[in-house]
Order: sequence, then structure tokens, then C-alpha cells
Amino acid sequence: PQDALPTVAAPRPVCQRCGQPLALIVQVYCPLEGSPFHRLLHVFACACPGCSTGGARSWNVFRSQCLQVPEREAQDAQTQENSLAAEDWCEGADDWGSDTEEAPSPQLTLDFGNDASSAKDVDWTARLQDLRLQDAVLGAAHPVPPGEQTALSPGLPLFLPYYICVADEDEYIDFVNLDHAHSLLRDYQQREGIAMDQLLSQSLSNDGGEKYEKTVIKSGDQTFYKFMKRIAACQEQILRYSWSGEPLFLTCPASEVTELPACSQCGGRRIFEFQLMPALVSMLKSANLGLSVEFGTILVYTCEKSCWPPNHQIPMEEFCIIQEDPDELLFK
Repeated sequence: PQDALPTVAAPRPVCQRCGQPLALIVQVYCPLEGSPFHRLLHVFACACPGCSTGGARSWNVFRSQCLQVPEREAQDAQTQENSLAAEDWCEGADDWGSDTEEAPSPQLTLDFGNDASSAKDVDWTARLQDLRLQDAVLGAAHPVPPGEQTALSPGLPLFLPYYICVADEDEYIDFVNLDHAHSLLRDYQQREGIAMDQLLSQSLSNDGGEKYEKTVIKSGDQTFYKFMKRIAACQEQILRYSWSGEPLFLTCPASEVTELPACSQCGGRRIFEFQLMPALVSMLKSANLGLSVEFGTILVYTCEKSCWPPNHQIPMEEFCIIQEDPDELLFK
């Protein structure tokens, strides 16, 4: 299900190829260090057959922000108001009767339906076990602006939701096992006719750094190998986050990487923030039948200043680059 910040409308993008609503692929809560903003990024793609491989026209990235400070001020004001109300009540305490009278204790009434049994007789464990995350998906099928009632739209493309477990890449360095990567690369070698054994023997180094000898190979094959080697420590990774860092290219970067469009709001430059990985494709199981999204890696670029005008309530569109999988069989 899609989450939205309280003061920003939820994005509702449609595919520029087929006109159908885009499916939410991932949402990332990523406030920047030292920033007063809550910050949320949504990535959408068309799940119609053939569209997800149609380039940027079938993908959208949106950034939403809202200030944290006003929320804290509102809480302080509410606390002060409650304190004043308590003092006012105490001043008129004599009007409520004698101090010796005991006021009845507040009671909480729970409605268990037509069954007259008490709460202790209800098997709450069984009831809770019946809850499913996909129920929430179906109940939040149609994202709407804040304050509006949610309407169910059976035709909206939905994927089953998962939480993302976050880990630092450095934690995996000591547990790198390249056997699987070697096997996949040898399969790639047989199909592409590349001298992979020679490349592996010359390129692997024990110090964890990158070391490429002057092997006569195509630049695209070297880029692919570098990608495979880097993810060998955690092959199931679905997202790599590195704000203002360097992306991990799956294929040779095209000119669009060096010619990134400026931020449409402030005109500032965009920087790399995160990328979606091939392993995510197999996890995109649909709550609606017949949906699929194919890609190699999705590189997401956002405004370097993370600009957000005062009282802005519409998500800002950011930029993404789609790299297709050169050999999709490797990640199945």
C-alpha cells in the first residue's frame, strides 16, 4: 500500500505509453541528515505486458516532503492547552460536590458484536492470525489526497507489500562467497563467448578493492562483471542506497547519465540517490493476476538541494534511468 505524508497529495501517475495507472514498486522514507523535512520517495512502473521495458515513459519517481518543526510546535501547543484546561478544572472543583465523594472511575466499553461473552473468552490469537498484509493492500487500493475518503478501485495494479531490511554493505565484506557469481558468469561466458576464466583470475583481489588488468574485453562485459562482483556479497539485495554516491551500472552508461536534466523546480542539478536491483523483479508478485515488471536496474536521481517551496502540497517528479538486464536468466 502507498503511504503519503500528511500535507502532500499521494501521487497517481499513469503510463505515458498505454494510459493505464502505474503500480507502486517501492517507497522509501529517506530524510536527509540535518534537514528539517520528512522525506518520502515513490517509484512507479507500468505493470502491463511490455510496458515496463519501454523506458522512462513507463516509469515515474516522486519526492514528497513536509516540515517536522510545525508538528513539534503543534504538540507543544496542545500540551500547554491541556495544562491550562486542567488548571481551570481544578479552580472549579468545589462545584463538583464534596471532596469526600468519590467520582466513578472511567470505564472503557468494548463492543464484541452480538456475542455477550467477555473479552477473556474471545480467542484474540486466532483473530489476529487471520489478519493479512494483503488485506491492507486491497483496502488501500486507490491513493487519494489527505483528508479525502479512500475509494476502492479494483482495477488498480497492486503488488504484494514487503518491508525492506536495511544493512550496511561493509557488514557483508567478510562473508563474500564468489562461487555462485563464478557459476553465473561462466554461463554468461558460454552464451557470449567471453574468456571469463582469464578475466576472473586477473580481476579478483584479496584486498577487496577493484583491480582490472588490461584484458582484451568489451567495455560492456567489464561493466557487467563489475556489477556481478559487487553484489556477490549479498545476491538477494533489492535496493542500494547511497545519497550523492556512485551508482552500480549493469550495462555501459549512456549519455543520459552525463546529461541529467536539472530539477524542474529550482533548476539545480540532480544527484544519484538509490537504485533498484534485479532481485526485486522476482519479488513483485501481484495481488491482481497478470501483472509483471521487468528491468535490470533502475537508477534514481533527485534534486541535490532537495528543494521544497513553502506550503507545497504536490509531489515533485524526479528522474530515473532504466537499464535492461543483459541476461535476465542470471537473476531468475
